This record gives sequence, C-alpha cells and structure tokens, in this order.
Amino acid sequence: MYLLRSLGAFWCFIAAFKMALRFSSRLLHVHRHFVSCNTAHLLSVPGEKSVLPVFINYCVRFKASGSEGPTLQERQRQHMARGLPRQRPIPGVKQVIVVASGKGGVGKSTTAVNLALGLAANDLEKSVGLLDADVYGPSIPKLMNLRGNPELTDKNLMRPLVNFGIPCMSMGFLVEDTAPVVWRGLMVMSAIEKLLRQVDWGTLDYLVVDMPPGTGDVQLSVTQNIPIAGAVVVSTPQDLALLDARRGAEMFRKVNVPVLGLIQNMSVFQCPKCQHQSHIFGADGARELAESLGVEVLADIPLHINIRETSDSGRPVVVSSPESPEARAYRRAAEEVVRRLASLPG
Repeated sequence: MYLLRSLGAFWCFIAAFKMALRFSSRLLHVHRHFVSCNTAHLLSVPGEKSVLPVFINYCVRFKASGSEGPTLQERQRQHMARGLPRQRPIPGVKQVIVVASGKGGVGKSTTAVNLALGLAANDLEKSVGLLDADVYGPSIPKLMNLRGNPELTDKNLMRPLVNFGIPCMSMGFLVEDTAPVVWRGLMVMSAIEKLLRQVDWGTLDYLVVDMPPGTGDVQLSVTQNIPIAGAVVVSTPQDLALLDARRGAEMFRKVNVPVLGLIQNMSVFQCPKCQHQSHIFGADGARELAESLGVEVLADIPLHINIRETSDSGRPVVVSSPESPEARAYRRAAEEVVRRLASLPG
C-alpha cells in the first residue's frame, strides 16, 4: 500500500513537471516572437490566446515603470488626485473669489463684505453675491444687517437673503444667533456642501466667499469642490499675522488656486484731532510679504473708527460713506481684483 502511494505521488510530480516545461516553451516562443515583431503582431499568434494577454500586460507595466514613463512626482500627483472630488461649478455663478486669512482678528469678514459691495459699486451691470463659509463664526448676518431663515424654491433650494443689492447666504441664517456650532468634521463638510450646492444664486458675475481663518478642512473642501477664479489674502502688517498669511497663500498655491494679491488691513491709524499717522501694527509688512511671494498688494485699508462703527451697525462703509477715504480704499481693492482676474491666463 505504501509503495502504491509513493508511485502515485511520483507520477503526479512527473505530470506537473511536464506541464511546467510545456508552459515555459510556449512563453519562450511568445518572447522570441515579441522581440522580432511589434505588439500588433502578437495579437495574431495562433494558439497563444491564454498566454498573450498576461504577457502583453506585463510588458506594458514594465515599460511604464521605465525612464520613458511618468516621473515619480507625476505618479505621486496622479495617485493623490484619485480620491479628490471632482470640481463642479456653481450653477449661474461665473467667477468665485475667496477672501481668506491665516488667522482670525485681521478684519477678513469686514474686508469680504466691503469688497463685494465695492465690486457692485464699481460696475452697476455686474451682479455680486456673498457666501459666508465660516461655519463656526458666521459674521455676514451682522455685517449685512440680515436676519431670518431663507425660503425654499420649488426645487428645494435655499433663496439667499438680500441687502444693499447683494444676495447673501450664511450658516448664521440657519442657527440661532447665540447658539454655538459644536460640530465634528463630517457635519461641517455636510454644511459646506449644502451652502455650495443647495442655494439658488440666480445669475452672478462674482461670488465672494468669506472663508474661515486658517488652512483646515473647510478651505480644502471649498477649493476641491468648486473652481475658484482667485484668492485674496487679508493680513495686518504685524509679523505674527504675516506668518499665518504666508501659510494661507502657500495653501492656495498647493491646490492650484491663483493668489490675486494681499490686502493690508489696519495699515495706519490717523488721529482724528491732530491728523498724526501711527503704524500701530508695523509698516509695510504685507508689502514685503507680497514681494517675497511674487504677488501684489491690492490695497492698504486704514485703521479707522468709521469702519468699525459702520460694520457694527450693519451698514458697511462702502454704502454708508461711499466718498470717504476708507470706502475708496475698498473700491480700489475691488478694481485691482477685477484687473488681476482679467490678466489670468484662460
């Protein structure tokens, strides 16, 4: 019995060895034919249908990994791009302009509001909208003097609230004024998706987006979901603010968003009595940063009580004091933004 089992194992080994030899012979034949013919001829080799697809696929992968294929950096970029959402424009919106800052407290929201109003005031034929993407600390309802909940259209889209001719949408319209937004990342991403996709903006030439401070999930979600025409970075001349402003500008470059320029806010304080000018936060810090980044300073916005008072009362300076030096500074910034957008390629 033991002898029979041994003989059976031996014959199985012999059969497997013969099969391996036949397969090696066929593979060698294909290899020789590949050397003498091109890939198109390989498809017509008779009797090799079971081997050719595997062999051709191997050859294609081998060639792609060689020096003639994409570089390591290109392959890494392609790999990283696989999981990113596909950018889709917002229906009816021609160009999206984001206003950002590396840190809070530099007047970003006030700048975004007056920039939107400046765009509309400089060209009455242009329609401008304002989106508050700062989920945790929405400021647009206060700055634009808007309250209430948005109505829904027949398509279940939210209608923006309008003041000073600017349609606005903010998370502040959907929660109570004093209610903290204590949400985790997934809930914030869902809210941003609704603000981007479930609002009936009508037809807009420009949509100004007030971004939250920093370089976190919201910034990445916005830049990866919609095509952005350009970014405006707001900073004070203070060194600490400039460090974060540089991070914000570099983030936009990482995600291929053009940086239109910097707005230097609170650049100078002028005493209302003696007219003496003081650079409380430093002088020309944003200009030095802009030069190192290869961008422009779009405007210098002074530190003026008129800006603070009009913002707190819900009547931004561009509409409440249109001829004041402060309002003219915001309108110059709007002019520079339009000029930079027109100079961008394609």
